[in-house]
Amino acid sequence: MTATPAADDIGVELDGHVAVVELRRPPHNFFDVALITALADAFEALDDDVHCRAIVLAASGSAFCAGADLSTRSANPPQRSAHAVNPLYGEAIRLFACTKPVVAAVHGPAIGGGLGLALAADFRVTCAQARFSANFNRLGFHPGFGLTVTLPRVVGAQQAALLFFTGRRIDGHEALRIGLADVLVAQDQVRPRALELAAEIALSAPIAVRATRATLRRGLLDQIRIAVAHESAQQTAHYATDDFQEGIAAMAARRPPQFKGR
Repeated sequence: MTATPAADDIGVELDGHVAVVELRRPPHNFFDVALITALADAFEALDDDVHCRAIVLAASGSAFCAGADLSTRSANPPQRSAHAVNPLYGEAIRLFACTKPVVAAVHGPAIGGGLGLALAADFRVTCAQARFSANFNRLGFHPGFGLTVTLPRVVGAQQAALLFFTGRRIDGHEALRIGLADVLVAQDQVRPRALELAAEIALSAPIAVRATRATLRRGLLDQIRIAVAHESAQQTAHYATDDFQEGIAAMAARRPPQFKGR
């Protein structure tokens, strides 16, 4: 089985009851609306496939996903109404609507929105070399991709606040310690171990698994819809600030930002 939308960017393979959905924009796997739309299309197709019981979300290249490419945002910030939901986040909602278990194989950096993508999965298999960061505040704007719901849900409110406010990068060991990751293996074993976990899930009764997952995630989709609307409004306001311009400039120059609070 192969996904037709954005075929160069997304690969889909079904082996037995486990599907692998792969991001194919190496090395960083930066996303945009088209990529998330193609990813959501692939998830929906697998949701309707009776043979698929679990999904592994993986990536080619050195990074799992570095989020959006912000290198051009300083000169051209997105123009949206304060009440408009970021179209990318609108497509991301479709990922959270998937009813089948998803295991993310995080072999490299999951940064910003890339962390949000990793947290759309039920479980994360990773390695010491991976890096996780909710670096939005360090760049001068509000978190997105539903992370204000998913990150505290996974690691707790205190750890989520620490990651948001500092924008710090943590490795696979620290991710495992705080519960952001579920399994830590050697880098070359990340995808194989994710496949093993998905296959183990697929051994259970599929109707019962989907029903149990729905019970555990009850209300999550509604929370995500509310969150991305708020996140989008906050981001739109922050894109107009001097601090956002400084955050992006500092990132490009690889220097500490000098924020002025305006």
